[in-house]
Amino acid sequence: MDAKTDNITIIGIAGGTGSGKTTVVNKIVEALPPDYVVVVPLDSYYNDTTGMTDEERKAINFDHPDAFDWRLLIKHVNELRKGHPVEQPTYSYLLSNRLPETIHIEPKPVIIIEGIMTLIDKKLRDMMDLKIFVDTDPDERLIRNIQRDTIDRGRTVSMVVERYLKVLKPMHEQFIEPTKRYADLIIPQGGENLKGIGILCKYIEGLASKSELTGAMQ
Repeated sequence: MDAKTDNITIIGIAGGTGSGKTTVVNKIVEALPPDYVVVVPLDSYYNDTTGMTDEERKAINFDHPDAFDWRLLIKHVNELRKGHPVEQPTYSYLLSNRLPETIHIEPKPVIIIEGIMTLIDKKLRDMMDLKIFVDTDPDERLIRNIQRDTIDRGRTVSMVVERYLKVLKPMHEQFIEPTKRYADLIIPQGGENLKGIGILCKYIEGLASKSELTGAMQ
């Protein structure tokens, strides 16, 4: 393991859709120095569906582990850990496919991998210095999904509720909830748990400072 690798802290943040993961991530970013953190969203790594028909794309279950390109994500996290930049894919929910544009990502002292199933892949988990699960009451998550999907994705309330009952809830219980056991730290009440998030931020500051000090000594 080279000096650049030792300098980088990798944090995984998982939790159900609408649990408040983004709020937790934003609080961590705010707590650390500017340009200290890079966030790698799992949502950017859905599989490339270029070879599929529209009907096949519409049939994709985006809440199943098979929907993600784990190989590419692990490759990119490895590159960032080695101090190399990557071209992160961009994904369109409307097209159910990747867009031609990529986002240039430079390595930073703290890498946060954030998404519903961030803790499900063992290879990815083994790369993490800290694993976090954001835990929120199912009713709260449903309300947030309704608010988000009706505003951002043009869905009706009945469409969101139907999708929640048929897809999100069973997939959460089968794949997401069980990954809680891999977490080093569970944040109950999601983004509203300011005390818990505050303690977490202090711990991450300590991790990052320790890594930086180790790198300076090498």
